[in-house]
Amino acid sequence: MNKENWKPGNMLYPVPAVMVSCQRPDERPNIITVAWAGTICSDPAMLSISVRPERYSHSIIKETGQFVVNLVNHDLVFATDYCGVKSGRDVDKYKEMNLTPLSSQKIAAPGIAESPLNLECQVTQIIPLGSHDLFLARILGVTVDRQYMDEKGKFHLNDSGLVAYSHGEYYQLGQKLGTFGYSVRKK
Repeated sequence: MNKENWKPGNMLYPVPAVMVSCQRPDERPNIITVAWAGTICSDPAMLSISVRPERYSHSIIKETGQFVVNLVNHDLVFATDYCGVKSGRDVDKYKEMNLTPLSSQKIAAPGIAESPLNLECQVTQIIPLGSHDLFLARILGVTVDRQYMDEKGKFHLNDSGLVAYSHGEYYQLGQKLGTFGYSVRKK
């Protein structure tokens, strides 16, 4: 094998590219792009996001204890990148990217209406790790875009053109290679 050793670094790619929306009372909502988000528990439904303390959204999420994870599809890639490089201290990201705040059912922070799926989250714990703080959160509500529902009520999220982030680049997910358990399924 022709391998080379590098210093330790975050090379666990691809990861989901998500837009996290948050809002303080009586202030405009904000969006931060997060590539470090993941599922951590199914019962209760929980996820995590990692955010640098110096980021504008960090203090909003820490103070309010709420945020919405908005999944990203191909139509949202430009806005996702913009929301990751511009600060909400300086710009209204919803306005600049022509995004629509979506009222949440369980929390005060809005989602993004253009997202195929929105996860309303309540922070349960904040763990300082070094460069980032890890926000553990319960998923209190889920909103899905009806255009990806079939007549039987099945949600076809994979038809929405979901996007992943890998080593500085965005990719649309594509070809299905198998389904859970296919390697042991009887033929």
